[in-house]
Amino acid sequence: MAAKLFKGAEYLITEAACTDIFTPEDFSDEQKQIGETTEQFVLNEVVPLKEEIEHQNFAHNVALMKKCGELGLLMIDAPEEYGGLELDKATSMLAAEKLSQAGSFSVTYSAHTGIGTLPLVYYGTPEQKEKYLGKIISGEWIAAYCLTEPGSGSDALGASATATLSEDGKYYLLNGTKQFITNGGFADFFTIFAKIDKQHFTGFLVERTTEGLSIGAEEKKMGVKGSSTTQVILDNAKVPVENLQGEIGKGHKIAFNVLNVGRFKLGAGTTGASKLAITTGIKYANERKAFGTTIASFGAIKEKVANLTAACFASESVVYRLAGLIDNRLATIPKETPNYYEAYQEGIEEYSVECAIAKVFCSEVLADVVDEVLQIHGGYGFTQEYPAEGYYRDERINRIWEGTNEINRLLIPGIILKRAMKGEIPLQKEAMKAFESLMSPSFDELDDSIPFAAEKLLLANLKQAFLVLAGTGVQKFMATIKDEQEILMAVADIAINIFAIESTILRAEKILPTLSDSKKASISAVVKVFTFNGSEAAGSAARRAAYMMEEGDTLTMLLAGIRRFTKYDATGLLQAKRLLADASIEADRYIF
Repeated sequence: MAAKLFKGAEYLITEAACTDIFTPEDFSDEQKQIGETTEQFVLNEVVPLKEEIEHQNFAHNVALMKKCGELGLLMIDAPEEYGGLELDKATSMLAAEKLSQAGSFSVTYSAHTGIGTLPLVYYGTPEQKEKYLGKIISGEWIAAYCLTEPGSGSDALGASATATLSEDGKYYLLNGTKQFITNGGFADFFTIFAKIDKQHFTGFLVERTTEGLSIGAEEKKMGVKGSSTTQVILDNAKVPVENLQGEIGKGHKIAFNVLNVGRFKLGAGTTGASKLAITTGIKYANERKAFGTTIASFGAIKEKVANLTAACFASESVVYRLAGLIDNRLATIPKETPNYYEAYQEGIEEYSVECAIAKVFCSEVLADVVDEVLQIHGGYGFTQEYPAEGYYRDERINRIWEGTNEINRLLIPGIILKRAMKGEIPLQKEAMKAFESLMSPSFDELDDSIPFAAEKLLLANLKQAFLVLAGTGVQKFMATIKDEQEILMAVADIAINIFAIESTILRAEKILPTLSDSKKASISAVVKVFTFNGSEAAGSAARRAAYMMEEGDTLTMLLAGIRRFTKYDATGLLQAKRLLADASIEADRYIF
């Protein structure tokens, strides 16, 4: 039976079944083998060099990228006709997750395989792919992506770099400065965005040896020190006209569509980093003694371990559910389709909301994880003698690049409302139903024969809360809702938590029948712990939105509805946390 196809953001108005989602437990033997190969490469080849890489011995980065090429790790997303493997997104995300244990080198890898390579794969002409792709997927050349400028960060289309056609019509002369370019110090190949005649935002493929292109000094960064970050300076850089990418004036399509995959891949990478950090924290808690016993026996530490483990399980569930959504959609596009990659990109863009959710949610889980892991280490966590200090510094960039988390939070409701206005999502109709349920008494009864019945009831109610608040915002502000950023970010937080809670519940329900009794208990504990934390976060965001939008009787009605829609009976929460923590502490690692 064909996998069920869902529209982007449809999760907010429909109920998915556990059989509809992809989970890490669904990996094929081939996918597991690629994950294992990647992990062994990191442990055997990268980890021994981590300290030297941190001191910017970039010869190691370049050599390791060639080894990645030999192992096939650079060709996962590249088309077969140009020597690539053309594997699914679940496999691509698994490789990104495993590479995250490589510290700064993972940044080199991710920038190359994601935003560095994909513009060429998706938008390059056959001639451009023939000329460059083989070198990139073999690791002979390293790729970089040049969008950001000193004066334009989140406002990417505000770029001031220009491109002017030469008098003989053979070259575009590029001028300007690109900022914060990952791999800039050693990249051979750049995707650079500039405005033709100061107005048509366009992409160009540029070689390092191009006359007029120079590289700035390495940035002195707080974290990911073993990755290269420089300016790329363009002074009448002579780019052959055949290296123009895509269509003139359509560079925004390249920039934003490739960023969707970048956000998704960042979700996978931060999930892998969370797993590693949690394991490090648990191992330390099992070794460190205070008051005559290991600190892992203390309730204060156990609660941290339980919360982090549950959040990491949710992070993983979000990433691979999204991988399944995208893979199912892409599988419906025949390879012989004219303009195949245009249709392919539209397939990915369909889930731009979920890509933004993965970026925000998973990066913020990692932020919580590294903060608490450092805390578990106490004073030692603040020293470079222990890895917690490095995790803490390296984490911080994830909430900034690939679009800041604020920008992504604004994108989530912005895209949803645009699609609703186009009639692609029946948001208005569903919001009206939610308003009616708000005014009606509740007779919800739990069917204990349904797995996670209480959590599913909460989930349905949270969706109602989202619809009521989104509908209230649109009614009150109409077209100007796009300017009410505080409200949009609060509504985004509800949408993010709904997707994370639902992904967690559905994964748990799907794998539950295959587990031992002890593992079933751990999974049930994860669901309770994460659902409680997620419902609290969603409830707080809902109240915030209500107070910012309304007052008087309308506010009172909204707050009463929010109380009802965010109600969750988490009886047994302490026992669930202790059970989950004990299982993790006994295993001496992240257990899922």
